[in-house]
Amino acid sequence: MDKFRMMFQFLQSNQESFMNGICGIMALASAQLYSAFEFTCPCLPEYNFAYGIGILLIPPIWFFMLGFVLNNNVSMLAEEWRRPTGKRRKDPTVLRYMFCSVTQRSLIAPAVWISVTLMDGKSFLCAFSINLDVEQFGNGTDHGLSDTDLQRMLAKIPCKHIFDGEAVISREAASRYIRCISQGFGWVFLLLTTMMAFLVRAIRPCFTQAAFLKTKYWSHYIDIERKMFDETCTEHAKTFAKVCIQQYFETVSGEMHKFHGQHHEKDDSDDEDNKNKIDKDKLLGIHVQDDMNKVLRNWHTCKPALSLKKNPDQNGDALGHVELYMNGYVQQTPTPAKKQCVAYYSKV
Repeated sequence: MDKFRMMFQFLQSNQESFMNGICGIMALASAQLYSAFEFTCPCLPEYNFAYGIGILLIPPIWFFMLGFVLNNNVSMLAEEWRRPTGKRRKDPTVLRYMFCSVTQRSLIAPAVWISVTLMDGKSFLCAFSINLDVEQFGNGTDHGLSDTDLQRMLAKIPCKHIFDGEAVISREAASRYIRCISQGFGWVFLLLTTMMAFLVRAIRPCFTQAAFLKTKYWSHYIDIERKMFDETCTEHAKTFAKVCIQQYFETVSGEMHKFHGQHHEKDDSDDEDNKNKIDKDKLLGIHVQDDMNKVLRNWHTCKPALSLKKNPDQNGDALGHVELYMNGYVQQTPTPAKKQCVAYYSKV
């Protein structure tokens, strides 16, 4: 159990690396799923296009939505977007950065699926086989087939076991032609996605480095604040339950002793006093259920402002008072520091 707890803590502390690993696993899973998937074209003019395009687009949409589901930042983004402003304003650039980060990770697996599908060419062949030019791949223009029969024959090109039109069109030549076009689209798609990834990751920070660092910092802050709030609530709930149970047993024990007429002297040792003091400190001054409900409600409706104030006279600190705001600017009013003299002595 301790090993699982340590692993969970490691994943929480390295969430970005963990999410990158999840994206890589999803990308490999999409490629493996396509290789294990049995592609079965209906070979009917009414359904070929819908089936081929559906195989090309529907699984990527599913992988895209799955990427959002597996990403923990989605709930954090929705909570930050929907929360009341209160004392802390919402920065649209931070929310935009978080959304773009989640979207970029979720697009990896769909991009792999589309690339593998286009490189294979089966879905493209199934979708566009009825649009072939019979004169370009056929054995003659006089095939003697009506338009309906010709479309049915072209729709059977992806299905070599039921194709019966070799006298009209060469199935092998038509299949090679469509698969070459599909692979060409696949390479173009890979090139475009790679260029877009390069532009997003390399060029954007060069032009807006200050804004990029600011949005990245505050997005990390929102994530860490949420984790620490959950940990504090968990610790408070654990301590609250412990103290409540202890008081219950002490009350029941006192009533039983009173009923039986037994009197025992209380043994208040220093260890017990220290433990009780530690438990009371963990409660943070909140000892009533209504007070805790009020704290939780206020945290959602009116989060405290991001302004850390420090008393300049406390602990002899000469840095003075520092205020941090949500927009990333730091205002500092230091008190005059004492001059220091340093003397250097040479041994030469």
